[in-house]
Amino acid sequence: MALEGNLRDFSSTEILQLVASQRKTGCLRVEDGARRRSVFVVDGRIVSTRDGETLADDSLYRFLRRIQRLPDDQLRAIANLKDESGRDLEDLLVQGSYIDAEELERLIERQILDDLLEMIEWSRGTYQFDPERRWPQPVLVRLSIEASLIEAARRADERKRFQDLFQDGRQVVSVRDLPDPDEEIADEESELFGIIDGQHTVTEVVSLAPLTDYEASEALQRMIEAGWIEFLGRREAEAAPPPPPTPSAAAAAAQRTGGSALSLPREALVAALALACIGGMAFAARFVAPERLHAAPASASASAFDDARVADVRFALEVYHREHDRYPASLDELAKQSWIDASRLTVQGRGFHYRLDPATGGYVLELPPNR
Repeated sequence: MALEGNLRDFSSTEILQLVASQRKTGCLRVEDGARRRSVFVVDGRIVSTRDGETLADDSLYRFLRRIQRLPDDQLRAIANLKDESGRDLEDLLVQGSYIDAEELERLIERQILDDLLEMIEWSRGTYQFDPERRWPQPVLVRLSIEASLIEAARRADERKRFQDLFQDGRQVVSVRDLPDPDEEIADEESELFGIIDGQHTVTEVVSLAPLTDYEASEALQRMIEAGWIEFLGRREAEAAPPPPPTPSAAAAAAQRTGGSALSLPREALVAALALACIGGMAFAARFVAPERLHAAPASASASAFDDARVADVRFALEVYHREHDRYPASLDELAKQSWIDASRLTVQGRGFHYRLDPATGGYVLELPPNR
């Protein structure tokens, strides 16, 4: 018999704790408006949070796109193979040698935690646990529900702190000091050092990083506390954002061979940091008001979360433009072709205002203020 109810009465965390205590097998389906998550469990352990008939609805596919693990041409090839064969995404990734089984397990664990982080904060909507609905694919991971919920709750608390620290998404980030040669640098921090060049804002760094939004924000916070990076000032709204940084030779080589580009050689990292320092000083001299350098960040009318979501949509629009040599007629076109998840086209119930601009050949994109 299915267990169902309202999230106002019992949260998804409470339902999952019940499932864990009774070592249940089945699927918990949680819905909050247009947002949906499925948590498949076997003997009280999480094995997947994937769902959906199409890749556009598949959270693992969206996760791989977000962290830029595979280039666009490989993602399109996988999508075509799935359409032709009907095989599952995990099978296509491993059998096609896009990702080996060991790395795929680590990626699935990251994707599950990212899904749980979003889901546990939903306070409205419904839930249904169906013991007859089983995970249909080979089980690659078995995560403890208790440990996963503790980690998701920790991340939810930390994310609130990040929102306070980075409430102004237009703050420009620059390298302040090089890490000590003997100090261990996490993979996430190495990735951000390749993006932080004194020209990109907090929002742009988080959007461009081959990490989840939480992972990028956490790495930024650690780097600030370590004294490695600092805020130069605040870019005004009318200033055009700089183009994305060119990938390093090491990262490009890793992408061609299918390996991870997270770990950079220390020599390459130091060289990148030196260039970032020079670029940061040049940017500060040209674009940031001198009296604002190293000053406390100005208050912003839009939160960093709003700015990050706008940046996500703009990035998807530019990728679409490179592929089709035109911008889409509507944002729905982006979602239908899996360039962005449909859930990212709204922010707290606010939909984007988007239209083509025939005069310039570009587009106008606005997010109504949160009233």
